[in-house]
Amino acid sequence: MFDRGSWRALATGSQLPLDEEDLRRLATLGDRIDLDEVATVYLPLARLLGLHVAASRRLWAAQSQFLGDTTAKVPFVVAVAGSVAVGKSTTARLLQTLLAASPGSPRVDLITTDGFLLPNAVLEARGLLGRKGFPESYDRRALIRFLADVKSGREEVFAPVYDHQSYDIVAGARQAVDRPDILVVEGLNVLQAGRRTDGSAPEVFLSDFFDFSVYVDAAEADIQNWYVERFLALRRTAFQDTDAYFHRFAGLTDEQARETALGIWAAVNGPNLRSNIAPTRSRARLVLQKASDHAVRRVLLRKL
Repeated sequence: MFDRGSWRALATGSQLPLDEEDLRRLATLGDRIDLDEVATVYLPLARLLGLHVAASRRLWAAQSQFLGDTTAKVPFVVAVAGSVAVGKSTTARLLQTLLAASPGSPRVDLITTDGFLLPNAVLEARGLLGRKGFPESYDRRALIRFLADVKSGREEVFAPVYDHQSYDIVAGARQAVDRPDILVVEGLNVLQAGRRTDGSAPEVFLSDFFDFSVYVDAAEADIQNWYVERFLALRRTAFQDTDAYFHRFAGLTDEQARETALGIWAAVNGPNLRSNIAPTRSRARLVLQKASDHAVRRVLLRKL
């Protein structure tokens, strides 16, 4: 367990490879963060991950020499999990940027599991559109196959693309992942064990492909407040686009928008957090615990 001071001290002497403009580009709407927070929390985390990546490469080289195997090193995969509105997207983007600037300038790719959500038409046909983000709303088989291909060292693996404006999968669009040094995988449910429709446990978990995992944590009441704040901000920005899926909310008053956001939280995001996301926190290698002002107040690192 590390408080802010002891955690920041782990990166003493390191320089931030980004400025205020870079941070504004990386931060998710509503996620209040500054360069001091990056230096205190995310720079030490990137250094720790760098140690893991370097150790993994040394072990791979030693094992390859021992076995007489010339197979190329496969990507080091970092998972970032947490609730809607908790700031996991900002965490994932910061890690991608900081790791890419680490010694050796590794190539770092980032994918989100949003691309593996089932298309809206499929969700609607199955009566699941109101449970978007729950485990059953994802094409979990495709996601596992994607990660298996990445960790097998395949030359080019493709992930579907999700558009938050249209609130749907982009037909025909794909993101290529071609043997990066590090792959960051961000999503709500990446640490879930899950169960098959018949109630039996799956033979393969997503976490089987992760080399390190991070869970972004906060009190549910704080996350709910951040979700409502973000909804209000989106109503004034992205929802104004007439092509946006949620354009119907653009004309709501502040009070109506707040009530709508709280209703969505009560019906979807809150139950998903309590039932599916928060229970996976203990499976993460490292937990970032946030306070009500978005600042990480404590870091928990699992020893074993």
